[in-house]
Amino acid sequence: MRIFRLDPMMIKLIITVLLATFLPAKGGFVPFFEWLTTAAIALLFFMHGAKLSREKIIAGSSHWRLHLWILFSTFVLFPILGLLLVWWHPVNVSAEIYTGFLYLCILPATVQSAIAFTSMAGGNVAAAVCSASASSLLGVFISPLLVNLVMNIHSAAGNSGLEQIGKIMLQLLVPFVLGHLARRWIGGWVERHKSLIGKTDQTSILLVVYTAFSAAVVNGIWTRVGVDTLLWIVAGSLLLLFVVLLINLAAARLFGFSRPDEITILFCGSKKSLANGVPMANILFPVAAVGIIVLPLMIFHQVQLMVCSFIAQRYKKKNEAAAAAAISKPVKSTKAAG
Repeated sequence: MRIFRLDPMMIKLIITVLLATFLPAKGGFVPFFEWLTTAAIALLFFMHGAKLSREKIIAGSSHWRLHLWILFSTFVLFPILGLLLVWWHPVNVSAEIYTGFLYLCILPATVQSAIAFTSMAGGNVAAAVCSASASSLLGVFISPLLVNLVMNIHSAAGNSGLEQIGKIMLQLLVPFVLGHLARRWIGGWVERHKSLIGKTDQTSILLVVYTAFSAAVVNGIWTRVGVDTLLWIVAGSLLLLFVVLLINLAAARLFGFSRPDEITILFCGSKKSLANGVPMANILFPVAAVGIIVLPLMIFHQVQLMVCSFIAQRYKKKNEAAAAAAISKPVKSTKAAG
């Protein structure tokens, strides 16, 4: 079945983790990869800013009820579910794994995949662009505050919450804003080279994952994480995503949203960003803990892609069937009249 196929990015992530496992960055290579990773992430968010169209933001910004619910789902519903999972503690695994689940629940939504699935399913794309972008930007401020509020975990350097937010803004928000300001000069080039930009995105994320897992391997991650733990992370990710999707679907229908808006709520309100999450984790958590903490995020990322791809295909087929039925009706009526 199509839902069980690994997407190419996940295969690259697995290869990167294996590379970090057998050839981790050590010694003098560590500062080099840290510098390279910082530069790559800055470039990634610069390109995100350059891709963001002001016209699409304006077109989608009027759906305030939709945006409020998506932000509620991302920054209130998800963290509550994460806290309940930690409180429930159904399986005896490392405390860092539960921290990782809680951390992924605090993160902002993705941008690219949320918009792509909304478009495929026939949802409100303009609203998805606006909502996903707002979530990504607000997450720069909200996610570190929530980490300090619900986890009380600080980086190895002992930075305060404001210092952490400052570092995250410098690494993620400033390049994003600069990229958006430069759109008038480079926007055309960015539109013509979307595939190249996509490769830049993937390369940046893979560099971050390699750096984080190199430090984790050096600190003995695979002595604390076995196959049973990995299977539990998959099961926990499926459970978390199922509950969020169910609540979002029920809320969309309860509040009377249109079908295109319902689709947007499903895909923008259920996503968590790997691109935002790993760089933030490098700032928010001790270096030795980052690799194991982002493990649930990496697995949830793949789970959400597979499940949402399946749902988007279902919506697409229903839309095509409805369109075909609408076309055939007038034809039948005409024949009957003749």
